[in-house]
Amino acid sequence: MHRLNAWLRRHPMVVDAVWASMILLLGLVPSGTGDNWPYTPQVVIAVLLPLLMVFRRRHPDVTVATAAGLGLGQVLADVEPGASSLAYLVFAYTGAAFGQKWTSRLALVAGLAAGPLEFWRLHPTKTVSTGSGHYVSRPFGFGEALLYALLMSTPFILCWAWGRLTRVRRAYLTELEDRAARLERERDAQSKVAVAAERARIARELHDVVAHNVSVMIVQADGAAYVLDNSPQQAKEALGTIASTGRQALVEMRRLLGVLRTADTAEEYVPQPGVEELPDLLEQVRTAGLQVDYATSGHPRELPRGVELTVYRIVQEALTNVRKHGGPDVHARVAVDFGERELAVLVEDDGRGSTDEQLATGGADGLGHGLIGMRERVGMVSGSLDVGPRPGGGFRIRAVLPLKAAH
Repeated sequence: MHRLNAWLRRHPMVVDAVWASMILLLGLVPSGTGDNWPYTPQVVIAVLLPLLMVFRRRHPDVTVATAAGLGLGQVLADVEPGASSLAYLVFAYTGAAFGQKWTSRLALVAGLAAGPLEFWRLHPTKTVSTGSGHYVSRPFGFGEALLYALLMSTPFILCWAWGRLTRVRRAYLTELEDRAARLERERDAQSKVAVAAERARIARELHDVVAHNVSVMIVQADGAAYVLDNSPQQAKEALGTIASTGRQALVEMRRLLGVLRTADTAEEYVPQPGVEELPDLLEQVRTAGLQVDYATSGHPRELPRGVELTVYRIVQEALTNVRKHGGPDVHARVAVDFGERELAVLVEDDGRGSTDEQLATGGADGLGHGLIGMRERVGMVSGSLDVGPRPGGGFRIRAVLPLKAAH
């Protein structure tokens, strides 16, 4: 039954053809008794009205205007209405439901005029008794005529109102469908934006974790290979550092990959190191052979988690770049200043610095994303980032992150 209803909704002319066939049969059966059948005006009207009904939804304006003209001609020609005149009610509905504005108005005017015209042409007088067994014809009073005319127009007005209600309901359903489609498109667009943002965030985290830990492992591996023959104990310590650094990188990689597996536990798997973990990071860097000084100023206090992570990753990436591009015997300095309304992070070194190409791409091979990731992180917390060579040699990175006023 559902498939049948869906098929009929897709083929409305079939439904109209069925109703038109019924109107045609009702209009022709009584007309078969006349001597002039089928050439009588009633038969012509009985055939034309169902034919117009078949095409009423495909061409509502033409069919309604034609039906209105046909009805007016029927009244002027004094043709008795038959069963086929029920089709005029259908056209009153069609004009209001499917036609343009002028068609709807034409259907309303025709429906209002149908009652008075029919009453004027078919019932101009009434038969009354004189009391002596005789009957005479007298015209209707104004009140009686108005009442009959209104009663005859009522079916047309009701059909027109039904059609108008159908049009409003159809427009409302169309608006709901458009709104649902628009909301679905907006939801898909927001999902794509969220996915892209999450991919970028995970890419930054992966870069920070991999670049830092792998660079430490490479430095330690090179040192172990250099001192393996002359100082086996130092080579052993370097291998131990490589192992511990690899385990730490593996732990953070697993936490990050957990975000891709389980959305409900994203916060649990996202690594959130902060300013308090900076001494551990610097100790790891010193173990890898880079001399680093660390100083803080101001009044340390609890920071937002986003700011904490941003500070840690900036220092981590900056020190990784120092190891990559600073050259031998480089010395670095990290300073964190807790201000009233901002947090300043400074990382500078006295090495040979980076070339313009390395500064633009964030890596010595032109494929890195370190400085790009720094700018993205700082921009996410509405901060500012200043990178470039130091006046006295080396490289300098300074980030200023806004904070709420300290209480």
